[in-house]
Amino acid sequence: MQTTLSEHASQLPRAAEAERILRSCVHCGFCNATCPTYQLLGDELDGPRGRIYLIKQVLEGNEVTRKTQEHLDRCLSCRNCETTCPSGVEYHNLLDIGRAVVDAAVQRPLAQRLLRQGLRKLVPNPGLFKGLIGSGQVFRALLPGHLESKLPRSAEPAKQRPTALNARKMLILEGCVQSSLSPNTNAAAVRVLDQLKISVTSIKQAGCCGAVEYHLDAQTAGLDRARRNIDAWWPSIELGAEAIVQTASGCGAFIKEYGHLLSTDPAYADKARRVSALAKDLVEVLRDEELERLGVKSAQSIAFHCPCTLQHAQKLGGAVEAVLTSLGFNLTAVPEGHLCCGSAGTYSITQPELSLQLRDNKLNALESGKPDVIATANIGCQTHLGGAGRTPVRHWIELVEAALP
Repeated sequence: MQTTLSEHASQLPRAAEAERILRSCVHCGFCNATCPTYQLLGDELDGPRGRIYLIKQVLEGNEVTRKTQEHLDRCLSCRNCETTCPSGVEYHNLLDIGRAVVDAAVQRPLAQRLLRQGLRKLVPNPGLFKGLIGSGQVFRALLPGHLESKLPRSAEPAKQRPTALNARKMLILEGCVQSSLSPNTNAAAVRVLDQLKISVTSIKQAGCCGAVEYHLDAQTAGLDRARRNIDAWWPSIELGAEAIVQTASGCGAFIKEYGHLLSTDPAYADKARRVSALAKDLVEVLRDEELERLGVKSAQSIAFHCPCTLQHAQKLGGAVEAVLTSLGFNLTAVPEGHLCCGSAGTYSITQPELSLQLRDNKLNALESGKPDVIATANIGCQTHLGGAGRTPVRHWIELVEAALP
């Protein structure tokens, strides 16, 4: 695609990257065929090809409008289009660049600004979030439906973590909301890894991965959180930590971007690349181990929802399914497994109508094989799908841990 950046756009820190990505797009339209919002709305500007065209216009100096912002806001950032694209267009990076330029030029309505500011304050703060969840449970009956559905209906309390030290050592990210919404997930992961003679440590100073702020109009704040996490992990990395494990694929996808997003920061570029290289989704660790040592036994029928951040961002589609099958779980078929469930970080709050349509479509596909339980690999998807109150939804590692002898 021929592109001529405006004088202003050419001065942006990521101008060369934006121009390279724009020129790699051949406008074939294959991306629209797998775009969830294009399928729902049928509007060219609500598909990747149309959004690329909008960003091109903005970077070439054309007028930026609220409508432009709305079309970019409706994107789930699911990256399904990247999996489909034959030209390898790095759409998510272009979207980040375009959104930053548009958001700097167009002021959102007050209600949206307050909502996004509130989410940026609340979600990355585990203590504050936990207090709000507790209050929400007390006043559940008074909450609007779309907020009430975000509260966990039942969450298994965290089991005790093993204290024995093994020769192999890894770090684990506790995350922001998972400790409140699904407190046993990380505990289950630690217990399973202990069975494989791997000790796992969480570093208290490592908090939110930064994705929430980065994707809610505060890219600088998101990258500052990335730097703080790198600083927190670095002493353990120097002491030989084998990996940084994430049980939430959304966090993992963003941490694996640290190296790219901080590549121009002379103080952090090398460290960020190292952290991204060490970042592993839990399934990347387990699939390389001798899983027969676990002795797992289960007759449960499972439908696995592969989060977009696992299959499209981390390119690990099919990995969890392979591990569960090897452990003896019965997996049901899931039609259109490549499509987003509509959670997409805070999308289910900022775009509730589209999100609920996608959720219901996804649940219909997941439940078509009549599973006993739905498993997933990301707390956002787990909460969003579970909020419908239909088939129970759990993190897959909890099912594995529960089936240990």
